[in-house]
Amino acid sequence: MVRNINDTFIKACRGEKTDYVPVWYMRQAGRSQPEYRKLKEKYSLFEITHQPELCAYVTKLPVDQYNVDAAILYKDIMSPLPAIGVDVDIKSGIGPVISNPVHSLQDVEKLGEIHPEQDVPYVLETIRLLTTEMLDVPLIGFAGAPFTLASYMVEGGPSRNYNKTKAFMYAEPKAWFALMEKLADMTITYVKSQVQAGAKAVQIFDSWVGALNVADYRVYIKPTMERIFAELRATNVPLIMFGVGASHLANEWNDLPLDVVGLDWRLSIEEARARGIQKAVQGNLEPAILLCPWDVIEERVKAILDQGMKQPGYVFNLGHGVFPEVKPETLQRLTKFIHEYSRLQLS
Repeated sequence: MVRNINDTFIKACRGEKTDYVPVWYMRQAGRSQPEYRKLKEKYSLFEITHQPELCAYVTKLPVDQYNVDAAILYKDIMSPLPAIGVDVDIKSGIGPVISNPVHSLQDVEKLGEIHPEQDVPYVLETIRLLTTEMLDVPLIGFAGAPFTLASYMVEGGPSRNYNKTKAFMYAEPKAWFALMEKLADMTITYVKSQVQAGAKAVQIFDSWVGALNVADYRVYIKPTMERIFAELRATNVPLIMFGVGASHLANEWNDLPLDVVGLDWRLSIEEARARGIQKAVQGNLEPAILLCPWDVIEERVKAILDQGMKQPGYVFNLGHGVFPEVKPETLQRLTKFIHEYSRLQLS
């Protein structure tokens, strides 16, 4: 049976006119949902992602609850790393912890390759299940970008300042660029397999790359990102870039062969456009606003929508992810408001 998919999100990513502004929320699956918290009492994140039916349920839950225009696959950016030889564990209250950190070129050379059908079949099965039987909206696949993955691999876990990562980058350029190539190979193969399984768009999360200045980004990161997006163009799905605290890099992303520049709350859509960013944009409500009374939320959202709707190519999202204290009914009401207000303005 051919499913009738709402393609408003895809059209907006491609810069086409839409009847209303499409919306989805980073980290919409899990965290703030009571159904998810109940599951987490029994299963870890890795245990959920390794069970396709359970993972598909978590992925689809916000689509049913909030009526968003896209689903994003429930998993972690660490998911493909074990396949290449990285010993990673997600520890509650800490995050990813890696027991074999990378400190030398020899460590990089020990890393292997990913073979998605053999190494992460549960990810691909979840995607197939969602796209063939469950979803009426596009599914967004995703991957962590090389800098962010490398920061965990070098530091051995989360970091506030990424000093070890940057020192490794500056002092060991041969090892650094070898690591970037390894992670780029993994990312390209991993993302292509997600699209082949049915993902209709892809977001690359470079969560911590904002720790770098523009000059260093251009030397140490941008060539790798150019290669990743250039090779992913062949998938013919919209490609989205997002990072936190990286407003100074937005124009660098605008140069890359991608479709959508994701903005966090630090850079307004109006300012991004004034800087010359003409690609489609996504964002960018400050997540903390979701804890405010509705009149405050509505005022802030209207202002963002009014900026975003000035030209085609706009997807509403948060400036980072949903956090646990946000009430599901707030997101439900917010989605309804975005749809209704933008439809009225664009009619």
